[in-house]
Amino acid sequence: MTHADTVINARWIIPVEPDGIVHENYSLIIHNGKILDLIPAAQAKSRYQGETALEFDEHVLIPGLINAHTHSAMSLFRGLADDLPLMNWLNDHIWPAEGTWVSYEFVHDGSQLAIAEMLRGGTTCFNDMYFFPDATARVASNAGIRAAIGLIIIDFPTVWASNAQEYLDKGLELHDQYRNDSMITTVFAPHAPYTVSDQPLAHIQTLAEELDIPIHIHVHETADEIIRSHEQYQGRPLQRLEKLGLLSPRLLAVHMTQLLDEEIERFSSAGAHVIHCPESNLKLASGFCPLHKLLQAGVNVALGTDGAASNNDLDMFGEMRTAALLAKAVANDASAVPAATALRMATINGARALGLEEHIGSLTIGKAADVVAVHMGDIESTPLYHPLSQLVYATERDKVTDVWIGGKQVLKDRVLVTLDEHTIKEKSLSWQRKIAQRDQE
Repeated sequence: MTHADTVINARWIIPVEPDGIVHENYSLIIHNGKILDLIPAAQAKSRYQGETALEFDEHVLIPGLINAHTHSAMSLFRGLADDLPLMNWLNDHIWPAEGTWVSYEFVHDGSQLAIAEMLRGGTTCFNDMYFFPDATARVASNAGIRAAIGLIIIDFPTVWASNAQEYLDKGLELHDQYRNDSMITTVFAPHAPYTVSDQPLAHIQTLAEELDIPIHIHVHETADEIIRSHEQYQGRPLQRLEKLGLLSPRLLAVHMTQLLDEEIERFSSAGAHVIHCPESNLKLASGFCPLHKLLQAGVNVALGTDGAASNNDLDMFGEMRTAALLAKAVANDASAVPAATALRMATINGARALGLEEHIGSLTIGKAADVVAVHMGDIESTPLYHPLSQLVYATERDKVTDVWIGGKQVLKDRVLVTLDEHTIKEKSLSWQRKIAQRDQE
């Protein structure tokens, strides 16, 4: 008998790699934070002695979900300004609210709220873009969740920095702080082509090559963005980014609702990644990302929720389902994005975009034990013919019961282990009262 830290016996295990595989009555063996084995439960009982042995006879185990684009602290603005187009939403509501409220404390408390929501929904890694990234990194580290922390850059001054160079200087300082951290990575996060000028973008491209980290940016989000780019730069945003050297495997282009066929071809050839945020795109009426065309062209597409101010949740189960269903309608093809593809977009594709595919994204021997247990025994999951399809098309995030990150349990029977839910709710309600009072004035 081989000793292991944890043995989880489950009715089903969907490892994601190999693609589309569903194991029935299998065991996941975890030791020293990594996946030691994945074998039939009958064999596991004779091979492994677990310090902790768990039975999940009505559950499916999946890799931890990866939210490849969000603004975590904006959870405190959830529902503040709804049913508005993007630029109206930003210019008239969100940016003024940020000017009034954003601070280290705001980002700290908002990130706690977001991380609590994500953990309870099976998200074990998120890619963030917001001010005071040091606050988000600190909260993520304390909560035990993986995070790719965006080193935000915008041309105009905010409470976080006064100009592009100061944004970069503060970002580089944060990168140095976490460069040897196994749970916190960093990503350059210029906000968008319309908020960051050529010189900072070119500088970011150079630094990204030197530091070997990705570049995370909103691109081709709306038709208005394309029009404004033609007026200001005499070309489309992707064309401008390509000229500046940003179109490469380091690029994580978020939204991408406005694409020409030739742009998809160039994007694919460059090996760049798309982060698809279907629910935010729908809510803001930004357009439809041509998901099926991107996948057919071989582009790696991951999923993100965007921020809770524009979604209005951080629910990766919802994003999987919406992405699959919307792609079928846009492509007029019911097979455009099968359930297995949607799950890959929420797991291994996100890991690949962040440069973390060797460590997370699938239940593969040797990878970190980032694992989510989803209960499939309730009336809402009955009958169950195909666990993978059921997971994507008929399962809600409240069916997530248990979550492990690096082999450490962070959610146990729906209860957060590393965060105080009561305190988070009290702080969030306190922010709500202050923000609502000022909004009414």
